[in-house]
Amino acid sequence: MLISIMKGLHYPIYKLRLKGLLPYITTYLRNGDRVLDVGCGNGALGRAIMESSLCPPRVKVIGLERIKRGSELSPVEFYDGQKIPHPEDSFDVVILADVLHHERDPHHLIDECKRITRRVLIIKDHKIEGVLAKQRISFMDWASNMQYGIPCLYRYNTAKEWTAWYKQHNLVVDQELHSMKIYPSIINHVFGGHLQYLAVLRKGGIKNHDG
Repeated sequence: MLISIMKGLHYPIYKLRLKGLLPYITTYLRNGDRVLDVGCGNGALGRAIMESSLCPPRVKVIGLERIKRGSELSPVEFYDGQKIPHPEDSFDVVILADVLHHERDPHHLIDECKRITRRVLIIKDHKIEGVLAKQRISFMDWASNMQYGIPCLYRYNTAKEWTAWYKQHNLVVDQELHSMKIYPSIINHVFGGHLQYLAVLRKGGIKNHDG
């Protein structure tokens, strides 16, 4: 009963999240980009990007997941959760959308994503900032994932911790958003804003280029 209720409540919020994320992500895409969405679920974000009027022409998004869910909404590849089955620099853009805080070894995944991206790595995640920030993020995380059996580690970074991670992996910040509006105003006030975080990163020592 609880799972059914949570699914019913989460679905419209999830649709709002997808719609809210599109302007933030598509602005960093270019004509003809090849994009990998790592930890894509059923491929909903990839489909939303490719169908969006904000998306540049000829962008192709492929998803990558560990477990086949069925009813995938866009092309999704499956892997063992360790080595991403693509060679170095094989994608223009790699997306990690609310994935790293579920990873037991997030640094390994960052290294793998860094290896295969040619231009930028986009990390969308959470950030602890404000009153009861961790509690609010944890509730949102639980409510979004419990009905799908996705484990929550309740481990989220502060802004300083994100910066330290990028230095550890020799990633350079091209753009960084410390607050995002991805929900309607009332919901965004509680679960959006400074709890939502996005960074656009490139490999250290490599200039951003048009290819």
